[in-house]
Amino acid sequence: MHKALFVRGTTDSTLHVIDVPGDIRLGWTDEFIGAYEAIVARGPSAPPARVTRLDRGWSTLLERADGEPFRVRNIGADVAVGDWVVPSADRERIEHVLPRVSAFVRRASFEGDRAEAQTIAANIDTVVLVHALTSPPNQRRLERELVLAFDSGATPAIVLTKDDLVDAATAAATIDALVAVAAGVPVMVASGITGTGMRELRALVRDDGTMALLGASGVGKSTLVNALVGGEAQRTSAVREGDQRGRHTTTAVELIGLPRSPGSSNGWLIDTPGVRAVSLWSSGSGIERAFVDVFDLADRCRFRDCKHEDEPDCAVLAAIEEGRLDARRLDAVKRLVAEEQALEEEQRAQEKAMDRRGVRKPKPPR
Repeated sequence: MHKALFVRGTTDSTLHVIDVPGDIRLGWTDEFIGAYEAIVARGPSAPPARVTRLDRGWSTLLERADGEPFRVRNIGADVAVGDWVVPSADRERIEHVLPRVSAFVRRASFEGDRAEAQTIAANIDTVVLVHALTSPPNQRRLERELVLAFDSGATPAIVLTKDDLVDAATAAATIDALVAVAAGVPVMVASGITGTGMRELRALVRDDGTMALLGASGVGKSTLVNALVGGEAQRTSAVREGDQRGRHTTTAVELIGLPRSPGSSNGWLIDTPGVRAVSLWSSGSGIERAFVDVFDLADRCRFRDCKHEDEPDCAVLAAIEEGRLDARRLDAVKRLVAEEQALEEEQRAQEKAMDRRGVRKPKPPR
């Protein structure tokens, strides 16, 4: 779809009409128009396109929801699946990446890149954290995922899978354990096998929006994707006996179109490979939002700088003693705050080292 914009000429105040291409069915919104307008005002430019897949120096792009994908080089461009970009006129490379309205970002998993960010998915409206009822509830992992989800700018939701493989008592216990640390985020059960909860999961995608599924290997993300798109969009694989961990069946992050269903709009789904390590990146308010119970109690402590160790009139410790707060919640938030501080120190050290070498690290688009 094309939307007309009025821009002033560079040498006079005359208003000129330009066409800004962008398919709203691909998730094109008003937030991207201003950025693209600035690019067009500087000279002729190719239409914007959305990144649907990354493969070793190449990006697969779509200009229209019903168009044909094409590949361009992304060498030197900081891009993620879900980004809106402007390719060169010859469609050989990416020239511009439009600022992101949301992004799920974690610390790079390679030891040599600990102070580098890895954007898993960009321009998402809803981020779904997937856990399997067949595994013991992992509260600490969910807490970390919630920190990243809150900081992404997207709306988080929690989906529990494989209810058909556990008894009712086991499922109820796991649900209760995860709800206890969900920080008010909705928790639902969905199965791509039985169809339980699939309508509610599909309803999370509204107004041609984008939903990203994230979770460990073997939790059933690919089965959910196949059920949502109505076909074998992603391969599925059996989990290992004993620990219920799955093999990686999704090998690349990919943007997949969702078919329109009665009462729903078009939408997009980002499936991701299983994420084993959930490493924090610089947090905004993610920790405070994921641990709202702890921070609400901390506001009632006598001392503003209370460390919740042995200070008098500590509301957090009082809640733990009275059984109103799990002590593991306090330990978890202390570890995450310390991890974030250590990461910030690493980032400062890296920036100083680059400054000494005369190199300025470019900031990724957000």
